Amino acid sequence: MDKTIRRRAPKESSFGEHLHPILAQVYASRGIVSSEQLEHELPRMLAPSLLKGIEQAASLLIDAIRANQRIVIVGDFDADGATSTALMMDGLRLLGSTNHDFIVPNRFEYGYGLTPEISDLAAQAGAEVIVTVDNGISCHQGVDRAKQHGCTVIVTDHHLPSDKAPNADAIVNPNQHGCEFPSKALAGVGVAFYLMLMVRQLMRKENYFSEHQLAEPNLAQLLDLVALGTVADVVSLDHNNRILVAQGLKRIRHGATRPGIQALIEIAGKNQRKLCASDFGFGLGPRLNAAGRLDDMSLGIRCLLATDMYQARMIAAQLDDLNQERRQIERGMQVEAEQILQQLNFTKDSLPSALALYQDDWHQGVIGIVAGRIKEKYHRPTIVFAQGDDGFIKGSARSIVGLHIRDLLEHIDSQHPNLIVKFGGHAMAAGLTIGEQDFEQFQQLFNQYASAQLTDDLLQGVILSDGELSTDCFNLAFAELLKNAGPWGQSFPEPVFDNTFAVLQQRIVGDKHLKMVVQQGDLAIDAIAFNVDLQKWPNPNCQWVHMAYKLDVNEFRQKQSLQLLVEHIESA
Repeated sequence: MDKTIRRRAPKESSFGEHLHPILAQVYASRGIVSSEQLEHELPRMLAPSLLKGIEQAASLLIDAIRANQRIVIVGDFDADGATSTALMMDGLRLLGSTNHDFIVPNRFEYGYGLTPEISDLAAQAGAEVIVTVDNGISCHQGVDRAKQHGCTVIVTDHHLPSDKAPNADAIVNPNQHGCEFPSKALAGVGVAFYLMLMVRQLMRKENYFSEHQLAEPNLAQLLDLVALGTVADVVSLDHNNRILVAQGLKRIRHGATRPGIQALIEIAGKNQRKLCASDFGFGLGPRLNAAGRLDDMSLGIRCLLATDMYQARMIAAQLDDLNQERRQIERGMQVEAEQILQQLNFTKDSLPSALALYQDDWHQGVIGIVAGRIKEKYHRPTIVFAQGDDGFIKGSARSIVGLHIRDLLEHIDSQHPNLIVKFGGHAMAAGLTIGEQDFEQFQQLFNQYASAQLTDDLLQGVILSDGELSTDCFNLAFAELLKNAGPWGQSFPEPVFDNTFAVLQQRIVGDKHLKMVVQQGDLAIDAIAFNVDLQKWPNPNCQWVHMAYKLDVNEFRQKQSLQLLVEHIESA
């Protein structure tokens, strides 16, 4: 789908002369109004005590540790769930627990979260206390089953709740009703980290460490997990999350990270000393997620918990193989999804406001990625379904700015109570289950209700630009300045600029990527545009292009050079 480049409106900036004027304007356009919002030291973090239910949850965990009760952590099968589980495993160990383990549901057998079946498995494993991470807020039946087994249940989650909370002994979730924690964007791993901080705080008050002759642990060693899970889950990088990510990145760059993350950095071909937040999202996160998508996320968690580099590298290599397999499956599914859309003969003007696609042989573990790809290409909220069990199909949804996808599903559910079996999620991503026989009805209703909320303006793909760069900004020093001015991510996007360039060279590399040399003034600059339309590019008749781009530092054979990462390209 064609996109338009729209420049951000200039904002008042009051940072003084210590900041580069372009960077000051970038910050101002992202809502930064004071230099304090750029400080990423740990004392700037929001206090754990602001989270509703956290002291109750921490007290229950301390009681369990004192009594040597069996604690079972129930995780989720994505990167946030894996990092949350690993963090709880390590955190509890550091805080003196010697009797804890984890269960992570296999998405193909049990589905998401603390289901009744997972509660049964936890009870069979001897669980006396169950702690959910990155799930639980919508698991009413699973919590009830765990209580029937006599388990204490602590829910830690960040997903949006329904009207009624589960019958857990304690719930920690910044989005639960009545919680006044200012940052609603905490990832599951962030919630788990805050709980560990509160356990340590209460233990300190109770003189637990001196009583047991234990050194008080430095929980900052868990921040590498927090940073990875936060970015990989694509939550908004508000100030509190930027602190968590920045601190985790700082530790990783200085070599203070676990073997598993170090091995993932190596297998992804990243430079550990110069790691940035986007490397989590595009390098480490997909390899970790591949375990949950195609196999069993226990493999990813074992990588994060590995205690030596040999073991970590062996598991990271397995994760890399799974990620290669995932890419192949994804490519095939995306081609098939495009063919379905072509068969419907949609034109640019007749494209529905929302897309729901289903094919009975699609892979359940990859539908979320394919939904994201279709959403990006057509700028439409998209749900891709795959076959589940017993006549049901499972969908993964990705939305666009302006449409809260979970709220839309809740609205459809309220108007058609028997259509959606279950659903959950966030503003931009969600999951749901429906009956296979109901797909066409759901497809129609999804488009109908989305159309009522989406204006033509919202359906127009827009790339927001921070403006035009002058020639003196096309250098490695300025590119490094921008890269280190983050961490950049969701709701705090990396700077994008737009200029018109002369085209000196253009060729296709890697089957579908456009490699170019463009000219600005007397300066020749390398540029690359990923996944271009091969019917349009390369274009030997094109002498000038207008591009939206990010400045990137390309490293090849230990040499650095400036490169433009092209977000959008059009003939000028």
